[in-house]
Amino acid sequence: MKKWMYLIFPGVMLAGFLVFFTSHKAAAEVKEAKHIAQIAKDKSAAEEKKRAAEAKAREDSRKRTEERDAEDKKKEEEKTARQAADDKKVRDATAEYMGKAAVAGGKVTALDAELARLRKEKDASNRAGFDFAKKVELARIARRTAELEIQRMTEMVVKRASDSSLTRPPVIPVLPPAGA
Repeated sequence: MKKWMYLIFPGVMLAGFLVFFTSHKAAAEVKEAKHIAQIAKDKSAAEEKKRAAEAKAREDSRKRTEERDAEDKKKEEEKTARQAADDKKVRDATAEYMGKAAVAGGKVTALDAELARLRKEKDASNRAGFDFAKKVELARIARRTAELEIQRMTEMVVKRASDSSLTRPPVIPVLPPAGA
């Protein structure tokens, strides 16, 4: 009997196992089918949720993109407006300073003409002063020459007079002393 025990107990156990297995096999298949259906349902729900989330994300992204584009457009318009205002300021300032430069250029031209006229007057005045100084110096030279001529003439007359016999006093004879 010992040898048969090795076959009987496992055979009985196998028969018990097959009874339980076949009875639970249908329930397990139903349970597995439910589980697969639940997984499929969950998967489809997840995919639906994912599609809805993606659609919402695309919509949000589109809205954000439109808002960002609108904001960028607004900023660009503001920047363009500021640039136009700055350009107008620059043009106005340029026109103002060009007008001031034209006025200043006219003043410069007038002052240059006045300066040229004053320089001519100064040159004429200097020339007149030099001419007057020249006349004065020539008059001094003429006076000195005349004085030298007078001195020369006087010396000549003195020399002739001293050489002339008419200017020598006659020799007065000496009278003998009275008593002799």
